[in-house]
Amino acid sequence: MTIALWIVLVLCIAWTALRWLPAGAEAHMPFPYVIALIRFLWVPYLLVACVAAPLGHWVTFGMAVAGMLSIGALQGPYWRRIFHRTSRETSRETPAGDPRTELRVMTLNCRYGRANADDIVAAVRERRIDVLALQELSKDLVKRLDAAGLPDLLPYRQLGVPQKDTDNGGFNGLWSRTKPVSSTETMVTIPAADVPGMTFALDEVHGRKSAIVAFASAHTKSPMRGPREWSNGIRRLAAMTAFGDTTGDQANNRIAVVMGDLNAVLDHPSFRELLRSGLTDASLQESRGHTNSFPSQVPWPRIELDHVLFTGGVTAHDVASFVVRDTDHLALTATLELQAD
Repeated sequence: MTIALWIVLVLCIAWTALRWLPAGAEAHMPFPYVIALIRFLWVPYLLVACVAAPLGHWVTFGMAVAGMLSIGALQGPYWRRIFHRTSRETSRETPAGDPRTELRVMTLNCRYGRANADDIVAAVRERRIDVLALQELSKDLVKRLDAAGLPDLLPYRQLGVPQKDTDNGGFNGLWSRTKPVSSTETMVTIPAADVPGMTFALDEVHGRKSAIVAFASAHTKSPMRGPREWSNGIRRLAAMTAFGDTTGDQANNRIAVVMGDLNAVLDHPSFRELLRSGLTDASLQESRGHTNSFPSQVPWPRIELDHVLFTGGVTAHDVASFVVRDTDHLALTATLELQAD
């Protein structure tokens, strides 16, 4: 029994160590999937501890407890403010003259275009969404969204080119409540579906000229469609930080926002490299627990594959996920507070 328990411990330790591979080195099957499950290794550690304690194997028990604590520490950044009440929660009112502006955003993987159009439109209406990013679109779903009334709520849209060889389940799209100053089918080139983008001037949105905001809808390839393309796609999204560079004229801040199904969690080295490039994850910044988004069919275990990322000058709050019928992902929403000055 002791040998079996130690085998489990060694396997769990080796499994956890995959997290520290160099970015891109995890682009070999089955590493992307194995790494995505690291956060659940507390389960075998707990089982080992529960078996070791009655047997009096205290060294094994101690190692198992240490393993559980290490998994908790790795996920700690998502929970560091769970018990901390901030001034943002104390008062949601914006004082007169305060330069802050807010945009409500939503992203959803539509599962080969099967997502329920009425649910999407209802969520946009009820949650007062300003910018909507959808992935795995089909031409049929776009027609159903139009018929359900999405253009009445978000009249401006930019779609990626449909039916390309690099598509992964469908094309991507963006919808907006206000008119962009520019839009493009491909904001960033990655080995996957096009990453459509829209650019807004804040004076077009909230009567201010002090910032320009670029939004992109992205969907990196899933590892099963090519682990190398998966890793490269995640890391190439770092090109969005060039748009968000504010080293020049501070009166004309440039902010970049990337939304979508990135097929990655914090434990993936490629995703952490993307964050180090200058992008911040909304859920990670809010730090009130995981905002899990996949799979929608079961409440546990779920992981956080869908993200809202942004460059400096933004604070995220009210990050949440919820069910949309007929897709295997949860929708993800967030309020982005832009510091215009």
